[in-house]
Amino acid sequence: MFVTSEATILHADLDSFYASVEQRDDPRLRGRPVIVGGGVVLAASYEAKAHGVRTAMGGWQARALCPKAIVVPPRMSAYAEASKAVFEVFRDTTPLVEGLSIDEAFLQVAGLRKIAGTPAEIAARLRGQVRERVGLPITVGVARTKFLAKVASRVAKPDGLLVVPPEGELAFLHPLPVDRLWGVGEITAAKLHNRGIMTVGDLARLQEKTLVAMLGRAAGRHLHALAHNRDPRPVQVGRRRGSIGGQRALGRSPKTPADIDAVVCTLVDRVTRRMRTAQRTGRTVVLRLRFDDFSRATRSHTLPWSTSATETILTTVRFLVAGALPLIRERGLTLVGISVGNLDSSGAVQLALPFDDYANPALDAVLDRVHDRFGTTSLTRAVLLGRDPGLQVPLLPD
Repeated sequence: MFVTSEATILHADLDSFYASVEQRDDPRLRGRPVIVGGGVVLAASYEAKAHGVRTAMGGWQARALCPKAIVVPPRMSAYAEASKAVFEVFRDTTPLVEGLSIDEAFLQVAGLRKIAGTPAEIAARLRGQVRERVGLPITVGVARTKFLAKVASRVAKPDGLLVVPPEGELAFLHPLPVDRLWGVGEITAAKLHNRGIMTVGDLARLQEKTLVAMLGRAAGRHLHALAHNRDPRPVQVGRRRGSIGGQRALGRSPKTPADIDAVVCTLVDRVTRRMRTAQRTGRTVVLRLRFDDFSRATRSHTLPWSTSATETILTTVRFLVAGALPLIRERGLTLVGISVGNLDSSGAVQLALPFDDYANPALDAVLDRVHDRFGTTSLTRAVLLGRDPGLQVPLLPD
């Protein structure tokens, strides 16, 4: 694959997106610690993050760390509208935009120098346009590879701009903590730290075969390449996801089957609505669980036909949860994730015989229109009545 010889890839990432939208829309919240979501933190302003509040943290823990925080309910329709406006700025900047999630994207600006200036000038102008047209802060990293552009944006946060020139790539990358590499989570970081590998430079000095022996073939080769900034992936326009999903962190408090079912219902409602909006259907339903001891389990079931029907997918997820209940009782539950894979375009659906009366696409369509117009909490399931409103918006930014 072709990799440009100059830093022309931008990684644009909105800062504390949900919380920034709340501060934009309510001047009383500006400069104050803001937490979006009650039961679980969906987003925190930088003022709240300064006290240790983090996304996916339990609400009680967040309020203990930051007693003066202002907790606001999530407004998904406002976030979706803001995201749409920001992506319009992206596409006005360059036609080569690869969206990663609701609040971040890669942009390729190679070939625009004569009409738009240097990549640094383009990035600075993009940040100004997002601030002027949408009223939100955004951080941009600029580098030769997608990997390094994303690392640069993380280092530049909040509300910053950082350009990594090709001749300074390794000088920038190698002093960083090793957990800045994609694929280095808590477990891998602990393995590396136990062997005295603290920085990316420490890891880069190891031979690939040493890392493979330490971490396995796939992880070892992957991290060895990133430590030398080898990332040939181009910015892909119009790339379609292989799956659509969401997750909900639950904290460590005990959960009844009814609590778990409420989370599952909300996740399935949200995921299937996103599938219908994207005009996608899928066959493979996947349930991911994380337990109190940080171990994980995955369960999946492949349907005989492709669907985006809420009740069909919900029934499948409930079946998978029922099979996992012994593990949940034994280990506790701290996170639930749901995704649907083997995606097709909705027009490619082959109807099954006999027709499934339980799945009601007309009802799904009506509910989607109600939620689009009046918000996701305007019409809800009986199982969610009286529960923490945070349960009704379980998805975190990707």
